[in-house]
Amino acid sequence: MLEAAGMPKTEDAPRGRILLADDESSIRESLAEVLRQEGYAVDTAADGRAALTAVDGNDYDVVVTDLRMPGADGLAVLRRVRERAPQTLVLLVTAYASIETAVEALRQGAHDYILKPLILEDVLGKVGRLFEVRQLAWETQMLRRELDSRYDFEQMIIGRSPAMRAILELIRKVAPTPSTVLITGESGVGKEVVARAIHHYSRLHDKLFLPVNCAAIPENLLESQLFGHAKGAFTGALAANEGLFQRARGGTIFLDEIGDLPANLQVKLLRAIALKEVLPVGSNTPVRVDVRILAATNRDLRKAVEEQRFREDLYYRLNVVNIQIPPLRERREDVPQLVEYLVRRQNVELNKSFKGVNNATMKLMMSLPWKGNIRELENAIEHAMILGDGEWITPADLPRAVAQEGAALPAVGDNLKEAIRAYERGHIENVLGRTGNDKRKAADLLGVSLSSLYRKIEELGIAGAD
Repeated sequence: MLEAAGMPKTEDAPRGRILLADDESSIRESLAEVLRQEGYAVDTAADGRAALTAVDGNDYDVVVTDLRMPGADGLAVLRRVRERAPQTLVLLVTAYASIETAVEALRQGAHDYILKPLILEDVLGKVGRLFEVRQLAWETQMLRRELDSRYDFEQMIIGRSPAMRAILELIRKVAPTPSTVLITGESGVGKEVVARAIHHYSRLHDKLFLPVNCAAIPENLLESQLFGHAKGAFTGALAANEGLFQRARGGTIFLDEIGDLPANLQVKLLRAIALKEVLPVGSNTPVRVDVRILAATNRDLRKAVEEQRFREDLYYRLNVVNIQIPPLRERREDVPQLVEYLVRRQNVELNKSFKGVNNATMKLMMSLPWKGNIRELENAIEHAMILGDGEWITPADLPRAVAQEGAALPAVGDNLKEAIRAYERGHIENVLGRTGNDKRKAADLLGVSLSSLYRKIEELGIAGAD
């Protein structure tokens, strides 16, 4: 059972809320009393199962948990905290002074550990430092991002998911080369961010990065905008004008929404890639261009080629290296890191001082499908920070449509195991669908072995995966 601890005796607001989980009553009660005297609100749990229940039903700033407990061990409590409340900090207590235990705890997300027998001053010191970390992290991390733009790119790209880590590794491999890259994915997944990262890590990083949205420029102006025009080429062309390819000389040009490029301009782009030259409108003299070409689309270009809406030769010229960005709903583990980054960025842009989102909001955000991907997530956070009050974003601060979508999600019950099974089943089915039921490729994307994937398919009863 969860043993309610109450509030500190002082009339001041508590310094923070702590869950203390230990099956030794003497340690649990004495440590809880000391923490209360220091001004913390403390809940206690006498075993691992009670600790899991407490984490599910409450918001904590810090969880202090013993490693060895009946019902569930400290690592299980740590994993539940990482799943349910990513912002909560965990201090692991262990009487088993092994390097392996400490390393495993830190690898799984513990922020610190302490060995038994406990010295109260040491515990108070570590707890106090964790609260300082929680209080100051958003300021220090923003300073680091301002000083190191590479960290900014990694925050936006990799998150924690194996898929995004693989994308960053691919970016690092392809960036130093002159090769053309085709970036694919749904609208709002961050294709331009990936393109900027490729430029950032390339030998051209000190040159111009020029993004062009092929769908945003009227078709009758697009050719002149891209390739330039000669004097008198059309009515109003009173002087020759460089196109974007010429202006990006020596740098990188990013052609977004390349799937919307008209057929007549596909031929000209093919020439620009193959011959490193463009032909301005109204001119018979080609112009040499030395640019790195990156392209992106949310369309299925292979299908467009089959339907003769996109040139096959251009497709293969663009698709030397393909970086496919999965939608946010297929990498929900990236949501906490993205939310943290976006809140801190909006703090600067909106002159706000939000610390982040509370655990209830994070749970809601991790459950939503985010059909608009990162762009929708960013808009929701901006809306919440403009209209919200206080230090933490709450579900009530989110746009009404987002909150309603969360309320309309099908219930999977309160049982955590069933909820995890439902999520795993849906995620694996999505990945298998994207890979055409290629289990080896799906296993690679999921970051598991092929045998583990087959075992999961059988355990979860995934139909049509034979």
